[in-house]
Formats: sequence, C-alpha cells, structure tokens
Amino acid sequence: MPADETSSPGAPTHAAYDTVIVGGGHNGLVAAAYLARAGRSVLVLERLGSTGGAAVSTRPFEGIDARLSRYSYLVSLLPQKIVRELGLDFAVRKRTVSSYTPAVRDGRSTGLLVGGDGTRESFAALTGDGREHEAWQRFYAMTGRVAERVFPTLTEPLPARDDLRARVDDADAWHMLFEEPIGVAVEENFTDDLVRGVVLTDALIGTFADAHDPSLIQNRCFLYHVIGNSTGDWDVPVGGMGALTDALAGAARAAGAEIRVLHEATRIETDGTQAEVTVRSPDGEHVIGARRVLVNASPQALAALLGEEPPAPAEGAQLKVNMLLTRLPRLRDRSVDPHEAFAGTFHIAEGYGQLAAAYREAAAGHLPSAPPSEIYCHSLTDPSILGPDLASRGYQTLTLFGLHTPARLFAEDNETAREALLSATLAQLDAHLEEPLTDCLALDADGRPCIEAKTPLDLERDLRLPGGHIFHRDLSFPYATGETGRWGVETAHANVLLCGAGAVRGGGVSGVPGHNAAMAALGR
Repeated sequence: MPADETSSPGAPTHAAYDTVIVGGGHNGLVAAAYLARAGRSVLVLERLGSTGGAAVSTRPFEGIDARLSRYSYLVSLLPQKIVRELGLDFAVRKRTVSSYTPAVRDGRSTGLLVGGDGTRESFAALTGDGREHEAWQRFYAMTGRVAERVFPTLTEPLPARDDLRARVDDADAWHMLFEEPIGVAVEENFTDDLVRGVVLTDALIGTFADAHDPSLIQNRCFLYHVIGNSTGDWDVPVGGMGALTDALAGAARAAGAEIRVLHEATRIETDGTQAEVTVRSPDGEHVIGARRVLVNASPQALAALLGEEPPAPAEGAQLKVNMLLTRLPRLRDRSVDPHEAFAGTFHIAEGYGQLAAAYREAAAGHLPSAPPSEIYCHSLTDPSILGPDLASRGYQTLTLFGLHTPARLFAEDNETAREALLSATLAQLDAHLEEPLTDCLALDADGRPCIEAKTPLDLERDLRLPGGHIFHRDLSFPYATGETGRWGVETAHANVLLCGAGAVRGGGVSGVPGHNAAMAALGR
C-alpha cells in the first residue's frame, strides 16, 4: 500500500474519532470505507507495516518477480454489492476448469475432470456409466437453488432460523444441509469413492471434522463453500488477492478514512457510550478517543483488548504451500493436458475413504500418512502476477492447501513436523506425475527452490490467527440465535463491534463482517 498522508506510520491527525477500527485486514477496510462514505470520522489502526492481513500479495522468493496471494487464494464470498457500492477497481476471472482429481483404476492412471464439454464423458470413463454424473447434476442443482436464496441474506440483518428455512423453501435440502451430517447426503447421492471425496472436500477446507460429525461443523463449512455469489463459483482475483485489499484501502482513503500502519491497539476501555483505545506506535504509547470501536481481529484478540475472559481456544487444521515452477509437470493420466488439470482445483489423496483415514490418523495424534490436499494454478487464469520475463518463459505458480493437519500435531516440533508433512504431501502428488514436482521448481536468487510451507502454528505467528484457524473460530450457520444480535457483529458492549472473520457469517475473503459491522454502526 502506498504511504501517504492518510496511510503512514505517522501520528493520527486527531485525538478522537467517531470510529476507530482495530486491524487493517480486508474486513476492517470494508467497514472503514462504508463509514467514511457515510460522513463518519474513521481511524484504522494496523500493527503491521501494511494493510491486508491474510488477503495480501507478496514476493516470497528472493529476487523473483512473482506476486503470490500468500495466504488466501480464491474469491467466492465477496458480494458484488460491496464491490459496486464502494466503487472498487477490482475484478475476478472464471477458471476454465472446476476441478481435476487423478486416480488409478485397475492399474491404469485416469482421473475425473469437471468443467467444460467433457465432464459427462469424464464421469463415464471413471465410473463406467452416466449415473454418477446425473447424481452430480441433481445434487449441485439443489445447492445452487439454496445458494440463490441464502447468499443475499449475508448482507442483511440476520434472519431467524425459521425465516431462513422458509426462504430456502426446500425441506429436503434444509434437512440435508442444516440438520443432518453432510456425510449422509454424500453417501445417499453418490456411490463412487472418488466422487464422494470430491464432494466432501468443500466441507473440510480449514475445518477439522469427520463427514458424520454430530456438531455439523462440516455442514457449516460446506454451506459457505457452495453459496458464494449465489453460484458457489470460486474465482481468481485479477492481480492477486492484494489487488482487492489495495482497492479497499484506496476506497477508504478516498472517502476520508485515516489508515495508520505500525500502530498496534493494546487495550480498549469503554462505558458503552464512549471508548478509549490505547495504541503503541513508533512514536510511543498514546490514547485515542472514539464513540465506537470496530475490532477486525479474532474473538480471542477482542477479549484480550477488553481484558475479558477469552472464548474457547480455536484450532486450525491446514497446510499452506506456495510454489513457483519453471513448467507444469507432466501427468501420468495422458488424457488430460496439465494446463487443464491445474487450471481448476487439483485434488490429491481426496477420495472419500482417504479423507476418513487421514482424519482418523490426525485425531489419534499422527500426521496423515497420505495427506489430502488440493492445488490450483493462479497464473494459468491470470498471468499478470508474474513479471514479463517469467511469463514469457512459461513459469507458473502453484498454491496447495492441505487438509486434516490440526495445530496440535505441530506443537512439539513445528519445523520437523512441517518438513515431514510437506514431504508426504508432495509424495502423494508425485504418485500421479511423470516427473517429480521438485524437478519443476524454480530457483530463487540464492539458488534455493521456490517453495514455502505454512502450518497452523506458522499462521498463528505470522497473522495472529488463533491456533492458526483461518476462520478465527468454527463457522456458524447464517441465522440468528439468542446470542448473535441483529447483525451478528455485536458484543457485550454497545459501542464495540466485531468486524473480523469470527463474526457470525464471517470466514473467508468476503468483506461481509466489515459490511455488517458498518451497517450496525450506522443503525441500519
């Protein structure tokens, strides 16, 4: 983010503001833009040297001109309403392929390619007939209808549970998604183990659960992965994820908000009407007055700022790996071009049985022996993140998201566990390649392979995600309960609101908690 008179480490302009926003992640910037456009005086405090939080683009490899979306990768839950109302110069691009999942059947390398004209044929080649494809179409037609009804409610006051059920207007779909473990629906609708696994993965991204977990935490995760923008599509942010937060910071500044980096809020005191925020900066410690405080941080961080009892600990369960390749690797399944296979989500070791086995191993305290993961290649859809020289030479980025690796597995020796997990994960991928992935890795300016891995503990250290949990805490169903308040952002203090991913209807790169906190602050 460019440093100027409103986005710098310099002291805030005033001693008091209508609204102080703690944390300059994308949700805090959304809230700042809305409130400043409504005429409120707004100060955003960001402890790091730039805004964006987890939604940033960086050059992680020394001397290499490639700006990777380092922590969050794709966009689905960001409502066009927010893009439109804030006038953001930001776009997404559709992927040509939804997913590819390699497999070995009867000793033969094959796979399932979803997307494009060959989807039906790919299902038939894998399963022997067209029944699984027909089941796939019926199932996702159902989730599509639910998405059309549920997604628009995310930027409205929280509906009551019965009101949302009436809005869904499909008793079978409601029961399937909101009342019984998603594993039941997967097993009733599909018979092929690989197809079942591809469906289930949407219930496990960033969530450590079994398909039949009675808490339905996996259902909540699944719901948020299939309702985005009323379609469930996961799109590529043009220019990388940092393009979104740059646009949001620009919109907030243009509306008059002040953004101060290297300013860390350390305490909030409030009587419910007025608040004081203690801030640590390069110039020392000082206190800023505010009529209202929005906290774009985790519920644990909110409790710490207020000096209150923290909520139950959160635990992330994912491995994140960023890579730069000189070329895409060749596949053992010769029926699919690597440029097709890696354009969508490339599923690895994510058969239904494999996912269950990995969960059991991790729950027993062991790294999964066959770690499930998925990969996608940003640069195939949007090469603008690569420097001209890299793009002309055919370089590509890969981002990998590993499942079922809870933070507890790294507590004893994070570095050793990280290396072991990365090695096992790449081995699962290599089983479907004609050449080791490491042979395709680019080298940085110091001759080191261009690959970095982040465990939950690394994410907790880098981004203060509690337990490395990418959603800050377990996701909630998008309806009101006795504790949620009108917008799902309220706290026990009338003038303190939670606008981070831990709010109801938070999680993912959406801007929804930021929008909803702004609406609550404005009394809308």
